[in-house]
Amino acid sequence: MFTRRHIVLASPALAAGLAFSPRQSRADMPAAGKRGWAAEVPVIRVGLLGGENNADRLGRFQDYDKLLETTFQVPVKLLQAADYAGVIQAFAAHQLELAYMSPAAYAAAWMASDGDIEPMLTSQDIDGSTSYVSVLYVRADSDIHSLADMRGRSLAWADPNSASGYLIPRADFRAAGIDPESGKYFARTGFAGGHEQGVVAVLNHQYDAGMTWTSGLGDAAQGYTRGMLRMMTDKKMLDMKDIRIIWRSRPILNGPIAIRKSAPAAFRADMLAFHAALPAAHPDIYHQVDMGAGKGWVPVGHADYLVFVEILQQEAAERRRR
Repeated sequence: MFTRRHIVLASPALAAGLAFSPRQSRADMPAAGKRGWAAEVPVIRVGLLGGENNADRLGRFQDYDKLLETTFQVPVKLLQAADYAGVIQAFAAHQLELAYMSPAAYAAAWMASDGDIEPMLTSQDIDGSTSYVSVLYVRADSDIHSLADMRGRSLAWADPNSASGYLIPRADFRAAGIDPESGKYFARTGFAGGHEQGVVAVLNHQYDAGMTWTSGLGDAAQGYTRGMLRMMTDKKMLDMKDIRIIWRSRPILNGPIAIRKSAPAAFRADMLAFHAALPAAHPDIYHQVDMGAGKGWVPVGHADYLVFVEILQQEAAERRRR
């Protein structure tokens, strides 16, 4: 059974003058109307990380897209990336205003954009926690029951910029004395192209095991409260009876809704107010975007994600040594 602890956030509010108050989580949505910042931001460009198939990913954000357009009366453009790197590069090229990021993707975008991105809010789960875990799963009919059984077996990573699908498990494996490089402990490793694709690859016997993310809370048969397993279960793509979880990571801080830091201050304030009010004002849309059954969002700042910057720097140093 999963147990959880709360992750303490390093910053009580956003930097760069974006203040968050408890009242905002209960506030109505901002009044509809075109803003002065529309002259500088004529289109709100929202990046969608890879990890699931394009049709489902776009479908989850359609109501959110319409609500943003209705509220601020400017067009919204949803930019789907084939993988996490697409959104990271788009922030670096100043081609995005917003994105719901993984923690490691945020850190990579911060590095690639010379700091021109900041986190606004992150997900809070039903128990009040703000973290999730990376899990190593195998087929239920597999003879693999532990990480020790994975020696000489094949492993599917999700994405090189995923905290749960690559960076955190690699760091945890190294801490346990396991070299995660292909051929040194695992017979073969590879990138599946996303979390959903990794689960499909394992079910189809292309890999012995895969990595993905889950809240680890709630009903295991339903894929828990949040995460890729829950999303695939809801879409009838996965029966949890068909897989077995054999390992889980340390808690990982949930990824942020991130915004371009160089965008007008009034725009950033409006986006903070919109997203802070979304869970209470439009819970169905909030759950679509938040990928599960969380209870709302809480504020975060860049300091909360420094550990992921450090992990990316460590990975770069490992590559140079190899």
